[in-house]
Amino acid sequence: MSMDIDAPVALAPRPLIPQNSATILCCNCGAPIDGTSSAGALCYDCVKLTVDISEGIQREATIHICRDCERWLQPPAHWITAAPESRELLALCLRKLRGLSKVRIIDASFIWTEPHSRRVKVKITIQQEVFQGTILQQTFEVEYVVAYHQCPDCAKSFTANTWRAVVQVRQKVPHKRTFLYLEQLILKHSAHKDTINIKEVKDGLDFYYSQRNHAEKFVDFLTSVAPVKTKKSQELISMDIHTSSKSYKFSFSVELVPICKDDLVALPIKLAKQIGNIAPLTICYRVGTSINLLDPSTLQTADVSTPIYWRSPFTALADVQELVEFVVMDIEPVGPQKGRFMLAEATVARASDLGMNDTTYFTRTHLGSVLHPGDTVMGYHLTGTNFNNPHFEALEQSPSLSSHIPDVVLVKKSYVRKKKSKARNWRLRRMNKDEGEMLPKKQDQEKVERDFEMFLRDVEEDTELRSTLALYKARREMQEKKEARERMDGVETASVAETEGTEGEGDGDGVPRIEMSELLEEFEELSVGGEE
Repeated sequence: MSMDIDAPVALAPRPLIPQNSATILCCNCGAPIDGTSSAGALCYDCVKLTVDISEGIQREATIHICRDCERWLQPPAHWITAAPESRELLALCLRKLRGLSKVRIIDASFIWTEPHSRRVKVKITIQQEVFQGTILQQTFEVEYVVAYHQCPDCAKSFTANTWRAVVQVRQKVPHKRTFLYLEQLILKHSAHKDTINIKEVKDGLDFYYSQRNHAEKFVDFLTSVAPVKTKKSQELISMDIHTSSKSYKFSFSVELVPICKDDLVALPIKLAKQIGNIAPLTICYRVGTSINLLDPSTLQTADVSTPIYWRSPFTALADVQELVEFVVMDIEPVGPQKGRFMLAEATVARASDLGMNDTTYFTRTHLGSVLHPGDTVMGYHLTGTNFNNPHFEALEQSPSLSSHIPDVVLVKKSYVRKKKSKARNWRLRRMNKDEGEMLPKKQDQEKVERDFEMFLRDVEEDTELRSTLALYKARREMQEKKEARERMDGVETASVAETEGTEGEGDGDGVPRIEMSELLEEFEELSVGGEE
């Protein structure tokens, strides 16, 4: 039985019938176009000429900036920080325009304008489907007018009693040298940038803040640069009984240790044994995060940390206002050198005793590397001086330690300076402080100027202290004015300056000078004033 198998049959291909598109003429310009895909019987060029997809979008707008803090207003009430021609500022400008939500933004960029013109121009490229299957792209420019508007935070800073937190910094010492140094550290690290006011009060400064976290940040900075003791308190201002929300004002009390650089310190005998068995009579040669003490007779150093000091606080036996001027009669190095200190034995006499008597004093000092016979040195005269200090009395009553109390403790070399000093080639920044009710009297103003001059001299003489500060080049016009004042002071002053200028070494008086390579260029800041 046979089975028929169907063999594959080849089918003839169907002829493709060409589809002829309907060609019509543009109703506007008469150009031939495809009638099946044309939009409104218009060619593409006529569509671009007759349809404006940017209609309804603003071509001019106004943006607001606070001239005090340089922040931009993002409606309704948010203030943001944005640099010129930044992405943040561009986003702010685009949000300001009405009608952009209906189109698609392809590109946006700034067009350069004069900085003082208070105009910002933005070039925007958008797309939109105008007819079915027809997408149109268009580029246009928008001009923004920059208007000034004070933000609420800056408005509060110019209004009294609007602060939320205050940091009260105090130090019970008879001079302001520590606060001058602390002021330079604050300026160098810009730790004062969030303050709304700085007020000068007795024994210290008050820093006012609009937010609590800004005050806490400043307290942390003070803790990191100085040995301080902090205390926090708060006061209830208002309370909403319906929502249980409360408003407080916070106060932070910061007390600096009453020990300053170059102070003579009599340590408690027990504490002196605990920190390395150092001699109780020491000199404070530096105050950082701890108190650095030096025994001038052995060059032994010790550090008193902040917790140890506040556990058993002590005061200085004598401060820099009690320094006496001595003249070095003879000096001989006797020991090793530790850093900038060299142990030496010196014979000195009080400058006021020269020509009166032949009294001299023998002592050991740490200034062997800088002192020479004939130099002037500042020190503490202990012989015949009564101190009202329980730790020094315990030292005098100790059988083993009383014999080691020297007659004189030398602290630092003194340089003979002219009455009319030469204009300095450097200057320091100063903070703008509100003196308030602490307007200084004439004698108080002289004391403030004297403390500032002593601080400037310490900066010149102490390289280690100078390395922690930011020094700026003095303005040329300020130097010219000072030199002109000196030329008008009279013939007598000029003759004295010329006589003094022939003595000493270096620039004529042996005073240390600050090199120009250590100075920074001058920058203008709104919140900081300058003083030479």
